[in-house]
Amino acid sequence: MQDAPYDVRDKDAEIRAATSYVPRKSSRNGALIFNIAVFVLACAVVLGAGWLATGRVGVETVVLMLLAALLAVSSVHIALSWEKVVVLRFGKLARVVGPGLYLTIPIVEHGTIRVDQRTIATPFFAEKTLTADLVPVTVDAVLFWVVWDAEKACTEVEDYYAAVSFLAQTALREAVGRSTVAEVALRRDQLDVEIKEDIEKEAAGWGVDIISVKVRDIVIPDELQETMSLEAQADREKNARMTVAGVEAELAEMLAEAARVYGDPDAALKLRTMLMQYDTVKKSKGAVVTLPSALSDGFVDAAGKGGGGQGR
Repeated sequence: MQDAPYDVRDKDAEIRAATSYVPRKSSRNGALIFNIAVFVLACAVVLGAGWLATGRVGVETVVLMLLAALLAVSSVHIALSWEKVVVLRFGKLARVVGPGLYLTIPIVEHGTIRVDQRTIATPFFAEKTLTADLVPVTVDAVLFWVVWDAEKACTEVEDYYAAVSFLAQTALREAVGRSTVAEVALRRDQLDVEIKEDIEKEAAGWGVDIISVKVRDIVIPDELQETMSLEAQADREKNARMTVAGVEAELAEMLAEAARVYGDPDAALKLRTMLMQYDTVKKSKGAVVTLPSALSDGFVDAAGKGGGGQGR
C-alpha cells in the first residue's frame, strides 16, 4: 500500500496557523466576579435586615439596598498580583496600594490608574529613515521595559505607555541618523545599546526601567544591497591577494635561506619552480617528467644545428 502524496498546501496551512497564534493576555475576570459578589452580598444583607426589621420589602428597602450595594462596590476592591493602584483623595495623591484586597472611602477616594508591573514588550519601527550617508533604511525593533514606580508613571506623564512607544521610535530614528548604512547593517549590537541609552535618559523620571532593546530586522534598498555585495566581494578578494603576497614573501625568505645552505644562488628559484610544479600536479592529478639538464641541453644543441644546416 502506497503512502498518500504529500500536499504542500497542508504544510503552508500549518505554518500560517502557527505564526498567526496569539497567546491570550491575563484576564481580570476574577476581579470582576469579586465586584459582582460584593454587590450581591450587600443587597442580600440589606434585604435580610429590612425583612427582619419590618417583615416586608418596600420601596425604601430596595432604594437602601441599591445605595448600600453601590457604596460597598466603591469601597472594597481587589488588585491582581502584578498590579499597583494609585489612589487619589480629593484629587491629591493619597497612596499606592496592591496587590490584593484594599479599601477606599466612597466619593472621597478613587483608584485613578492600575499599573501593570510585569515586563512589557513594545514593538516599534522607523520606516525609510535616512542614515548619515543619506540612505533610506527601514528598521524594526522591540523594546522590553517595566514600570517600577507606579506613582511617577501616574503623576509625571499622561499616558506612560504611549510616551514610551513614541520615545523609542524617536530614539531609533536618531540612532540610525548618526550611523552610516554599513554601521547600521553590521553593528546591530551597538545600535541596540545606543537606542537603550537614549530612551533611558528621558524615561528615567517616569518611573520606567528600560531592560533591553533588540533590533529585529533592517531593510536596505535592493539596489544598494547589490552594491554592498560587490563591495564586500572586492574587499575579500583584496584581503586574499594580500594574504597570498605575505605568504610569498615569507616563502621567498625561506627559499633564499635554503639556497644559502646549498651554496647555489640559483637554487631558490629552482626550488620555487619545483613547488609550483608540485601544486599543479596535485590539483590536476597529472604527472611531471623531469629530465637531466645535460640531456635537455643536448636536445637544444641538436635543434640549433639542424636549423643552421637547413639555412645553408
